[in-house]
Amino acid sequence: MGLSTHVLDTARGVPAAGMRIVLLRLSPTGAADVLKEVRTNADGRVEGGLLDAAALRVGRYALRFAVAEYFRAAGIHLPEPPFLDQVTVEFGIADPAQHYHVPLLVSPYGYTTYRGS
Repeated sequence: MGLSTHVLDTARGVPAAGMRIVLLRLSPTGAADVLKEVRTNADGRVEGGLLDAAALRVGRYALRFAVAEYFRAAGIHLPEPPFLDQVTVEFGIADPAQHYHVPLLVSPYGYTTYRGS
């Protein structure tokens, strides 16, 4: 259980290997604490997940995906500024005993996310 993610590069039809992701815990006042900064593996996943169940708390979180950095490193030409630089997904954890999976499907010009399993 805990929190996990994976990223798929829908522009090229491959896992988004090497994408930088920052996990933040959001406070009710709007402040954000960085909990972890990671990179996806060859399968577009984070080894061992983002947070295990013991570290997960009720509250608001955000995942910040460095999509422009990823696409530029993959050799994709992007305008300056890019249409999508960083994609931030804010979400709530209501029951830390459950598993929360937050996938991102992304191209240089659009993205989709959902609560996965």
